Amino acid sequence: MTNHWRDIRHADLILINGANPAEAHPVGFRWVMRAKLDRGAKIIHADPRFTRTSAVADRHVRIRTGTDVAYFGGLINYVLENNLYHREYVEFATNAGLVVSPDYKFENGMFNGFNQQTGAYNTAAWAYEMENGQAKVDVNHPRSVLNLLREHYKRYTPEMVERITGIPRAEFLEVAKMVGEMGRPDKVMTIVYAVGLTHHTTGVQLIRSGALLQLLLGNMGRPGGGMNAERGHANIQGNTDHAISWDILPGYLRVPAPGQQNLADYLQQSASKKLRPNSVNFFGENYRKFMVSLLKTWYGDAATAANEFAFDYLPKPAANASWMSIFDQALRGKMEGVILSGMTATSIGPDSNQVLQALSNLKWLCVMDPFRTTSSEFWTAPGMDPAKIQTEVFMLPCTHWIEKDGSFVNSGRWSQWKEQVLPPEGEARHDHWVLADLYSRVKNLYQQQGGKLPDPVLKLTLPYQDPARPALDELAQEINGKSLATGQRLATFADLKDDGTTTAGDWIYTGSYPQSGNLMKRREGVQNPAKNDPTGMGFYPNWAWAWPLNRRVLYNRASADTAGNPWDPKRPGIKWDAAAGKWVGDVPDYPPTSAPGPDAPLPFIMTGEGTGRLFSNGVADGPFPEHYEPVESPVQNPLHPQVSATPAAFLYDQKAGRPNRFGTAADFPYVATSYRLTEHEHYVTQNVEHLVQLQPEAFVEVPAGLAAEKGIENGDMVRVSSKRGKLEVRAVVTKRLGPLQVDGKKVYQIGIPIHWGFVGINTGQHWLANALTPFVGDASARTPEFKAFLVNIEKM
Repeated sequence: MTNHWRDIRHADLILINGANPAEAHPVGFRWVMRAKLDRGAKIIHADPRFTRTSAVADRHVRIRTGTDVAYFGGLINYVLENNLYHREYVEFATNAGLVVSPDYKFENGMFNGFNQQTGAYNTAAWAYEMENGQAKVDVNHPRSVLNLLREHYKRYTPEMVERITGIPRAEFLEVAKMVGEMGRPDKVMTIVYAVGLTHHTTGVQLIRSGALLQLLLGNMGRPGGGMNAERGHANIQGNTDHAISWDILPGYLRVPAPGQQNLADYLQQSASKKLRPNSVNFFGENYRKFMVSLLKTWYGDAATAANEFAFDYLPKPAANASWMSIFDQALRGKMEGVILSGMTATSIGPDSNQVLQALSNLKWLCVMDPFRTTSSEFWTAPGMDPAKIQTEVFMLPCTHWIEKDGSFVNSGRWSQWKEQVLPPEGEARHDHWVLADLYSRVKNLYQQQGGKLPDPVLKLTLPYQDPARPALDELAQEINGKSLATGQRLATFADLKDDGTTTAGDWIYTGSYPQSGNLMKRREGVQNPAKNDPTGMGFYPNWAWAWPLNRRVLYNRASADTAGNPWDPKRPGIKWDAAAGKWVGDVPDYPPTSAPGPDAPLPFIMTGEGTGRLFSNGVADGPFPEHYEPVESPVQNPLHPQVSATPAAFLYDQKAGRPNRFGTAADFPYVATSYRLTEHEHYVTQNVEHLVQLQPEAFVEVPAGLAAEKGIENGDMVRVSSKRGKLEVRAVVTKRLGPLQVDGKKVYQIGIPIHWGFVGINTGQHWLANALTPFVGDASARTPEFKAFLVNIEKM
């Protein structure tokens, strides 16, 4: 989240897309209700299903899954065409006025820079026109970002939105009128989303299209505004911050690439460049400090200026290492073993039948989990022949989160320390103890037998009281970082250096555990609001700790105008206090003593432009979000039928020479989408008796109209099939789903909860929802397409 859960209560309008927070995030949803009940905020829920979120919304907009770019694009067009954008904010806080290179083009569904052989764009082709080393600024230029934005989205008329999304024109215009009011300084809107936007082949662009709308309306950086992702079960936000993703190091530093011989090469290709004279470019300017401090954390005395602080020890992978790529390699017979920690590949991956085959191709599989999973027992899946599977499986019992202390980072970036509830049972060990033991054994083998490149293993530091059993408190201190000159832990990442005299395991967490103690343990909250929330804005600065630097709203310099006054004095983020000579309110996302003025630093300090980006080359599939159809779709793209799906999606089967596994509307005429239920947490709760009693059996939701056409009644057994697999489950016939008119064609959508498998209390409920989903990845993040695919349904 750019903001945080409690901040949602400040919104005047709440758009909820790709999310069902009333059921999937019910505790956080209280703040949506507080906005509605306390300040009369309106809620618009755009979703294929009518859910409990829809029931309390002021308007439920039935939308075809995967078409949110068209929805947001239509709103962008409406705001621009009717001059409803927040002009002063846009010219001050966005790159609207920057002039784009004359090489930029968008024609027939394709941006410039596409390589047909690699199936990827050269993102460097999306650049600004430069003058004397700086980006040219002229908001009235035909190639200004603002004018190109107008040109790009003028195609997204209400009529086109209806053709693509299925939202009737009149209904869309009612939404657009409500959204159009949010470009006033005294109004603010927030967008709340979850994996219903993320899990698409265009997931990054679906989310970015909402962010563009928020920038145009002047809602980024403001209390009650922002783009607010509802993160999943603990500890998804913390995992992301600490580099669970394949393409980053902790703190969102890039993984080094082949050919980078030293830190200078790495920085040249990784760090953002200053594009305007008064751009702070904080991330780019300090990239080396963050990287060197990380290397000192990992390699200690072995990381010196003479060896580029052990930069050579880091791998420079030439190939993608995303989740799907791992199992694609296993399918190709190029992966010998896999360690699964706290996740079950069989259930969570797309095209479960291919994942089962991938696991069967391995020499060995190690599963670290508190419970048996569909991966640790994969050979028992229906249709599998154990006699033909040679994979050796190691099941290592690990502790559940209630059996250890440590921190959880919530959706709003608040890192909150928790205590151990129960001691570990049986032979269960903490995950990090297992990994520490494994590291020790690998290190001993290198010491005894040597190896081609032993130093990255042998010189890694584990400076803990017991290296085999490090305490999570010790890890938290290490992540915070310290001065090697004084031995004192640091209070801010501003003190990190690039000369090897500081450490930080994750620079964005520097300040979470300073010398004074663990700030994540703080609990000064609602027991005394007058004392603990002095601004009255719900920041509660002494409750836990939020990255970065305990800042509760990111980009908050944009919450005030060029003179330093809040756009809305009743909802201040930060404001300039001339008498004190500093910014007050929330922790400023800005130099704290830089006074407003014509030469003041620009408001978005992390970007090279100094502003929010309406146009960006930081994504893999286009500088502006564009609507592309899911890889499996009931219609061709009305905007450009010849380029219906994104050309940049990663088609794993095609790349590997495997048979095509995509279905067509002729054989699979219905759109399916997957989702979660309140009663279950993914798959682990299939081991919890009371929750299994509440939701005991797999089912699919079938629109009443489709059920009538197919002769399906509530409770009937049905077979739902795709090109890749099938489910045989009960039908719940419902009016929560209904037909849409999409480009002149009636389209039905089917809802599929994800939680069941062949392991747990009810082992007979063995159907895996992801047996239906396609093995295809988003261009930027390689996220699978879980939310829009084609199926057929028939009564059994």
